[in-house]
Amino acid sequence: MSRFIIRKVAVLGAGVMGAQIAAHCANADVPVILFDLPAKEGPPDGVVRRALAGLKKLDPAPLALPEKVALIEAATYADGLARLGECDLVIEAIAEKMEWKLDLYEKVAPHLKPGAIFASNTSGLSIAELARAVPPGRRNHFCGVHFFNPPRYMALVELIPAPDSDAAMLDALETWLTSRLGKRIVRARDTPNFVANRIGVFSILAVIHHTARLGLGFDEVDALTGPLIGRPKSATYRTADVVGLDTLAHVVDTMAATLPDDPWHAYFRHPAWLDGLIAQGALGQKTRAGVYRKDGRQILVLDPQKRDYRPSAGEVAPEVGAILKQRDPAARFAALRASDHPQAQFLWAIFRDLFHYCAVQLDEVADNARDVDLAMRWGFGWAQGPFETWQAAGWGAIAQAVGEDIAAGRAMTDVPLPDWVAERGAYGGVHEPDGSWSAAERTMKPRSTLDVYRRQLYPERVLGEAAPEAGDTLWENEGVRLWRRADQDAGIGIVSFKSKMHAIGEEVMDGLLEAVARAESELDGLVLWHEPPFAVGANLQQVATACAAGEFGRLEATVAKFQQVSMALKHAQVPVVAAVQGLALGGGCEFAMHAAHRVMALESYVGLVEVGVGLIPAGGGSKEFALQAHRLAQRAAGGDVFLYIQNAFQTIARATVAKSASEAVALGFGRAGDDILLHADELLYVALHRARALAEAGWRPPARERKVVVAGRNGVATCEMLLANMAEGGFISAYDYRVGKAAAIALCGGEVDSGSEVDEQWLLEVERAQFVALLKEEKTQQRIVHMLETGKPLRN
Repeated sequence: MSRFIIRKVAVLGAGVMGAQIAAHCANADVPVILFDLPAKEGPPDGVVRRALAGLKKLDPAPLALPEKVALIEAATYADGLARLGECDLVIEAIAEKMEWKLDLYEKVAPHLKPGAIFASNTSGLSIAELARAVPPGRRNHFCGVHFFNPPRYMALVELIPAPDSDAAMLDALETWLTSRLGKRIVRARDTPNFVANRIGVFSILAVIHHTARLGLGFDEVDALTGPLIGRPKSATYRTADVVGLDTLAHVVDTMAATLPDDPWHAYFRHPAWLDGLIAQGALGQKTRAGVYRKDGRQILVLDPQKRDYRPSAGEVAPEVGAILKQRDPAARFAALRASDHPQAQFLWAIFRDLFHYCAVQLDEVADNARDVDLAMRWGFGWAQGPFETWQAAGWGAIAQAVGEDIAAGRAMTDVPLPDWVAERGAYGGVHEPDGSWSAAERTMKPRSTLDVYRRQLYPERVLGEAAPEAGDTLWENEGVRLWRRADQDAGIGIVSFKSKMHAIGEEVMDGLLEAVARAESELDGLVLWHEPPFAVGANLQQVATACAAGEFGRLEATVAKFQQVSMALKHAQVPVVAAVQGLALGGGCEFAMHAAHRVMALESYVGLVEVGVGLIPAGGGSKEFALQAHRLAQRAAGGDVFLYIQNAFQTIARATVAKSASEAVALGFGRAGDDILLHADELLYVALHRARALAEAGWRPPARERKVVVAGRNGVATCEMLLANMAEGGFISAYDYRVGKAAAIALCGGEVDSGSEVDEQWLLEVERAQFVALLKEEKTQQRIVHMLETGKPLRN
């Protein structure tokens, strides 16, 4: 198959999933036609238009920028099907009703473009049965693609071949979904509910069963099955509310109807409380009532015995909490199994039955154990998949314990563990450096060798896989490591922060200055990269300690060094590329702003948030916004600098954090030419190549600005008017006003005449002076201490 290019996508169905799949294609700058039925009233495409309007209201936002919605066109099945001929990929995403899908396929098939891929976004229906409604000549380009909700944020897409799916077509689609949409792909078998939902829903059913058996409260179970065991904060019953109780019931019904021979089939049913809630229309988050509901500010939880709500107050028993804090997984599981406490018994039981189910069903549901573990990480947000958890706790010991419980009748079914479980005991589990166990083929299976995965230098790995290539260390101190990969461009160095949350303290600044100096003398370029977050800003603990000791001279010197580092990054004699993912706040944002180029993952949350602790940006961030305003004003009629200062002032004064890399560029934290990647694992690969390209193109550092027109006093006064309005409206405190004025002075170039020309160094000195003056204020010091103690800003 020649290189497959997707220039336009069609999505059939403008419901919750369809509209958000379309939105995520738009995030990737792929034009989309979104189809649905004609509206009964108003414009024919009213159903789609309402869905598109709804995208802007959802939280978390499906769109990386609201204006991305312009890439999505509205159409109806009644008069728009001919436009399918424009599309290279058509994704059907209507309701999970087989007869509806089959009827739609007959209507759309004649309009499909030759060679176009036709895919069904189904959460568990038979792909083979769906394929029978596709004309025989097109079946080689039909398959299943199961996006997880919400599509922008959930990494997993299950790719399910139909019986006649062309192998090259599947490879091309996997490549596109991976690199263009940033998805993590698991090739699933065409079995009911595929991989993640099959295992995930069973896990939920096991939790429901053991909740009732042990008489635990739903809120109590959610306290147990969240972050304490490596699961999301929404745990189990809150997750059911988020997914929708009707959706959960539908998936359970699918398992019950399609898996009659499953040894756990007796548990594939709805509990009475679930049927009762659905009958009442209490479907979870979308109806504002489900297992949980809010009464004013109070959270209530359903009591299934009383069939009424009570205040939610579920807690983990201290003795069970102590067990869960044990670092050794083997000791933790042994203690849970040995404990008489109902909560401990519950936790052991849900893991035991999960391990049991996964072992018995592995040969049917997945190609190998790695696919199961990664599916649960990416689709359900588990820190570890079930096989990893089992292997970490000691494969043989857990297998023996599970076997004993099966024999004693304590497990949910008496079917024995497969023979291969005991065989894998000699190898310590199912994951080894060279692959993961396939129960169906009784061999170890390596990872995919598709070319797209060569772009992922440090892909997410399961426990037991080969350790990633560590690279050659060129130099390091306590704060940073300067290194390079042996298998990549030896002329491009990588700087990685070593501090907690990559906070920027003295050791990081000293390390960066040394790394830049070494790069200038020994390398062709430099990349700032490490696992997220990129950097959470200055090390506030160091700042608070110096404030408490009254060491303001030392603090001013530290701010001066911070600025020195930013300028070293900007004016280095080799190109510096910032590879940004996750949080890039305060000083982290400033370092990225000063780089020659930025390669950002879409999910980068960038901002200058210093006002939250009573400070202003002083690592060159204020200066960079002043320079941006000067350059923009030079190209505008009238040349009014303040027109461009105003937006920057509001961004800083409100501590605005971009909710995507696209928004970061729009706010001025990046530039239009920066690279935005949807797959974060490609970040380092692209950054290294970008640094090389800049070096080969003869990159030179920018000259230091010597004539910068600033807004001056008039600009400061106008900013003060904005602050006064905010204060009068009760949006800011008197001290917020004080901090806001300091930000205005830094952005406007100080108390100078409007239209004055200053140089870059002057701007740095102004922002540093304002920053240090605020540090000396008691209320700023209170804000810093409060942030350190609570993680939240203080309004004083």
